[in-house]
Amino acid sequence: MRSMRDWSVRHARGLSRLYVVFEHLMVAVAPLARLIGHERLERPVAAVERRIKETLFDCRMCGACVLSSTGMSCPRNCPKNLLNGPCGGVRADGSCEILPGMTCVWVKAVEGDRNMGGGTIGLLPAGDHRLIRRSSWLRILRQRSKESAR
Repeated sequence: MRSMRDWSVRHARGLSRLYVVFEHLMVAVAPLARLIGHERLERPVAAVERRIKETLFDCRMCGACVLSSTGMSCPRNCPKNLLNGPCGGVRADGSCEILPGMTCVWVKAVEGDRNMGGGTIGLLPAGDHRLIRRSSWLRILRQRSKESAR
């Protein structure tokens, strides 16, 4: 999984562009999603989302996806579960103090953010445990639908 996670960070710019296209597609199907019902769609969409994100990003399905803010490096892969930057134990070579064979997810996040053409990674919101294993795609779809209705 780490090799795919590293690949995703290296190709963060292309994945970010692909996601923008995907998001436009999601907004286009929003009326159909409302007709079917978001709650009915939750399980099948979350299952597809989980497979895709597990493969590409070693995703933990926290329901509050921040991949586009962290250079396609999922902060949930941090053994200490740190959501806003590396701990004080990151080694000089960028490896994790808990899992020395793994590069710190925050070192990868900075690398991915640079690949995306970003500046700095901002402060991320605290995780909402009610969203675990729920689809962040449907949550974003609901938000975009509400914004476009205004």
